[in-house]
Amino acid sequence: MKKTLLVIIVAALGLAAGFMVNRGIISNTPQTQVETSAPEFAPAFKLKDLEDKLRSSEEWKGKVVMVNFWASWCPPCVREIPAFIKLQKDYADKGLVIIGIAIDTKQNTADFTDPMDINYPILIGEQEGIPLSQAYGNRLGVLPFTVIVDRQGKIVYTHRSELTYTLAEKVIKPLL
Repeated sequence: MKKTLLVIIVAALGLAAGFMVNRGIISNTPQTQVETSAPEFAPAFKLKDLEDKLRSSEEWKGKVVMVNFWASWCPPCVREIPAFIKLQKDYADKGLVIIGIAIDTKQNTADFTDPMDINYPILIGEQEGIPLSQAYGNRLGVLPFTVIVDRQGKIVYTHRSELTYTLAEKVIKPLL
């Protein structure tokens, strides 16, 4: 019952996001500053990864963190993953860590990510992921939603919709 409800909620959010993009309510134009609904500092969280290990945001304290809320059924989410794999490869040694938080079930996430060779932590948000995304400033519940956090834990950038390698790199490089 809970999984069915989660699937219905996530599907509704996806349909609403698609409608808003098509109607111009949400733009693919990148934001240049943090939304006013985003907190100044990144909220702490604890979620399990694909191996059922409880992971805490505290693990990445002192690093530049890119938190990406996504789902396996979301086409723009899927399209941006190769760019994130490349960003993690190119900048991990300089202090970048990308955290993917799947607004999806563990099984769907595992089935999707297994063949992709993702080189950054994937955490399972399921129902907890939706309010966590909102706590990070995603007031519209849009996916994908990406937040970039500096080494002091301050949210310096938010992005609704697909994020490109070039734009992410432009934001991240000065923080490293």
